[in-house]
Amino acid sequence: MESVLREAKAKYDEIPLHIQEEMILEHTPLVRYIVNRIAARLPSHIDLDDLQSTGVIGLMDAIGKYDPEKNCKFKTYAEFRIKGAILDQLRSLDWVPRSVRQRSRKLESAYGELEQELGRAATEEEVAESMGLEMDKFHTLVNQVRGISMINLEEVRGTNADGESAGTFSDVIEDPNSENPFDSMKLLESKNLISDTIGTMPEKERLVVSLYYYEDLNMKEIGSILGITESRVCQIHTKAVMRLRGKLKGMVDC
Repeated sequence: MESVLREAKAKYDEIPLHIQEEMILEHTPLVRYIVNRIAARLPSHIDLDDLQSTGVIGLMDAIGKYDPEKNCKFKTYAEFRIKGAILDQLRSLDWVPRSVRQRSRKLESAYGELEQELGRAATEEEVAESMGLEMDKFHTLVNQVRGISMINLEEVRGTNADGESAGTFSDVIEDPNSENPFDSMKLLESKNLISDTIGTMPEKERLVVSLYYYEDLNMKEIGSILGITESRVCQIHTKAVMRLRGKLKGMVDC
């Protein structure tokens, strides 16, 4: 694939239409795979056909902008562009109601504050008690916010002393080709924090995170392995994500 694009770029100013069509057809399963992976964390009302179309646009963008000389496989670059296009589309839809975001933030704060106080991973019973909720209502809350598995980068920016938005990530975007030592250090700290947090999670949460993010299994497959329902896997995954979000948000606010 890389050699085809290299030859086409060397021979033509733009990738010929017939080559673009062949590449789109060949990589359509990749677009579908990425859409299905992202859709597993979204509410049921999101139109997958729209995401599929957006993914194809991202693929077309990848075909036009791919540089064979940068020693990167086309599939890897295409995945990045496809995911980026789909996530941009989802952010523009603002598909999570404000009330759900508010409940999500309360759950994040409860996990973050309680675990900071306890110095260990909090159990769901302890979190429910700290929020003044019975277990059935706590599980209902977890189910309500489980669609928010992707971190809102604009929220992570936080607020200033006046309680107003501290700006967006577009305000601080730098040259992608430059290296920023502070960003590198922050990334390393984030990775260490995530690793440490996963290490302190209850066993089932660790297993779900490992199987979902490292083994690329879906919720149904994980449920079969652990001998629990797909719904229960979703609950466990949501609690793990909330735990991580609370830790990361605490680090950003420091």
